[in-house]
Amino acid sequence: MRVTAYAAPAAGQPLAKTTIERRDVGANDVLIDIQYAGICHSDIHTVNGDWGPQPFPVVPGHEIVGVVAEVGSDVTRHQVGDRVGVGCMVNSCGECVNCRNGDEQYCLDGMVGTYAVTDRDGTTTQGGYSTHVVVDADYVLSVPDGLDPAAAAPLLCAGITTYAPLRHWNAGPGKLVAVVGLGGLGHMAVKIAHALGAEVTVLSQSLKKQEDGLRLGADEYFATSDPETFEQLAGRFDLIVNTVSAAIDVNAYLRLLAVDGTLVNVGAPADPLPVHAMSLIGGRRSFAGSMIGGIALTQEMLDFCAEHGLGAEVEVIAADQVNEAYERVLASDVRYRFVIDTSTID
Repeated sequence: MRVTAYAAPAAGQPLAKTTIERRDVGANDVLIDIQYAGICHSDIHTVNGDWGPQPFPVVPGHEIVGVVAEVGSDVTRHQVGDRVGVGCMVNSCGECVNCRNGDEQYCLDGMVGTYAVTDRDGTTTQGGYSTHVVVDADYVLSVPDGLDPAAAAPLLCAGITTYAPLRHWNAGPGKLVAVVGLGGLGHMAVKIAHALGAEVTVLSQSLKKQEDGLRLGADEYFATSDPETFEQLAGRFDLIVNTVSAAIDVNAYLRLLAVDGTLVNVGAPADPLPVHAMSLIGGRRSFAGSMIGGIALTQEMLDFCAEHGLGAEVEVIAADQVNEAYERVLASDVRYRFVIDTSTID
């Protein structure tokens, strides 16, 4: 089927309206009428070529919420009319040890991203800046009724990207958690860590978002541009979640960890992040990475957010504002996630 979408024709070029081909609905597929698509910094990195050559034209978007329009003959979990979501992956081998353990995002055969990746059938995946998408039912999430659909869209990336490390490293009562950066990822990390019961500190370049940070659930807020911050907080945190997509002084942040503390990187900067061995050895500290979560964990996250009334702070835009939104994201001029109303695409 031919559908309307917004695509980047080449690296660094503005997105433009176009038409793309979606595959026919197979026996285990779900056709989704997309309602909202969040804009992730990863979308911008991809279409700008920051992460290498891409199979242009590229339709970005891996924060998708919509309504089921059609299901294949073998689909039992989802029905026409259900509100559903699609995150950062739409396929995996399903057979390797990681897939069997529910960590499809770490598929040893390579998970299939929602856009700009070769799918199992040899086609190139195209994302959610579109009116419709066809997805394997095993990678379609149920969006609880208690979640506002626009605010739920960013949960499919920003939500699970921060929920996964917070759950894995046991953020909860009695744990001191720091969140580096209060952007699209960071604001969800604060909300989720607070809901899990942890004591939450925001580490941001300046104090300009301090009021927001405290409103979202932070207990303390510090400016990293102030050298005294790193002296005052040395050895404090059990877990630091770094959400920024730019280079930071990793070693300075590692020194903020308590013994056996972990700094987890979930932001994906284009440049390497150098680490000195003594920054780790000096406190039995760990530097780790985390990438989204498996399908079961993502569903758990959506249910958790619905239970606690959590959604992203969003600014809903029309599709023809996407290029302006990209510029504003790069200028840190959004609080805290742009979401495209895809009804404006046609």
